[in-house]
Amino acid sequence: MDISVLPEECLSKIISLTSPKDACRLSVVSPFFKCAADSDTVWESFLPSDYEGMISNSASSSLFSTCSSKKDLYFHFANKPILVNSANTIFALEKESGKVCCMVGAKAGISVTWGSKSYWTWPSLPESRFPEVAELKPVCWFEVRGKIETKLLSPETTYAAYLVFKFADSRNGFDTRPVELCFYVIGMEEEERSKVFLDAQAGAPNLSQDRGDGWREIEIGGFFKKHGENGGVVYSLFDFDGFSSKHGLIIEGIELRPKSV
Repeated sequence: MDISVLPEECLSKIISLTSPKDACRLSVVSPFFKCAADSDTVWESFLPSDYEGMISNSASSSLFSTCSSKKDLYFHFANKPILVNSANTIFALEKESGKVCCMVGAKAGISVTWGSKSYWTWPSLPESRFPEVAELKPVCWFEVRGKIETKLLSPETTYAAYLVFKFADSRNGFDTRPVELCFYVIGMEEEERSKVFLDAQAGAPNLSQDRGDGWREIEIGGFFKKHGENGGVVYSLFDFDGFSSKHGLIIEGIELRPKSV
């Protein structure tokens, strides 16, 4: 069968059932395929259902006029994540799959305890995409915790949660004592716990990774987002067991993104 006899809108509908990666590949097959694969019908199907609300709730509302097509808009989300919710959340799309990624900044995503006003400062750093980050002042013990709603994440997708952090030039205590990470999905009994050295020295297990953007990340936990689920995840980071001083930890936020298999 000669597929070129199909109406363009029919071919676009078929391509919309594939993936962004497949659509890009099909667009170079022939001029006929390119018209269908680049159509708004295809690329709007790869955008989140609430993308218009996200743009309206951001400082990037001009995207409606600056992006000439839904394909342009898709790749803007993939290459230049936008700040939403009063600049407290970063929204992005994974380029190849179109899966939703989000990162909640420290100001909105964590609740600091044990003397929040005196133990933490909220500086602005040029390497951060958020207006403020959280920096730990000298303490003997500390705890941060938070919750992120998952309703905007892509369904039928395995996600991982990452603590995004770095250290100030002056730091102490995170190389000699591990901190405890805790993570669970609301409504589920199972809880993930681990003890890690955030500032691991030579010879110690180093589970954190350099992100290449001036920050490091370490996985806190993972979960599977089912279709129709609109719950949330809860996480915490703490050290209660020591009396040695620690300071210099800088938290940018918590990121949720599809986990690589």
